[in-house]
Amino acid sequence: MRRVAVVTVSDRAFTGDYEDRSGPVVVQMVRQRLGWEVVETSVVPDDRARISAELIRLADDAGGDLVITTGGTGFAPRDVTPEATRDVIDRDAPGLAEGMRLASLRVTPHAMLSRGVCGMRGQTLIVNLPGSPKSAGENLEAILAVLPHALDLLTESPDSEAGHHLKHA
Repeated sequence: MRRVAVVTVSDRAFTGDYEDRSGPVVVQMVRQRLGWEVVETSVVPDDRARISAELIRLADDAGGDLVITTGGTGFAPRDVTPEATRDVIDRDAPGLAEGMRLASLRVTPHAMLSRGVCGMRGQTLIVNLPGSPKSAGENLEAILAVLPHALDLLTESPDSEAGHHLKHA
């Protein structure tokens, strides 16, 4: 079973001034749609060093297969999640970020303002989602179908080659 960690990046949620609503949406989707175990959730402030440290901890020490962040991907001066993610990843996964923006663009032109990135640190995939619960859910929905195969490839699963063709209903 895949192990997933969800990190909410928000100054207000970190201080308790705002209830985290996007993290629980992501947790529910991961559990219900993928059947994967959410091993940890956390909330960190919009601070590049703190975000990077949390991503490193979850990827390297907690043994997560997938780390999903929500928040901090916009144009506001304190939105630094993409930069913090780039600080810790070894390789980019631009197709995932492009796919999420494309799907989101069908819903709102504001999707062009999302700066979320995706990439790999060792055998852990890190995905940045927007902070709004609705947008986080829509963006995660856009990549759900490919995540199992992506993680199979990343972890060199013996069955990884079998997933190159999606089954159509």
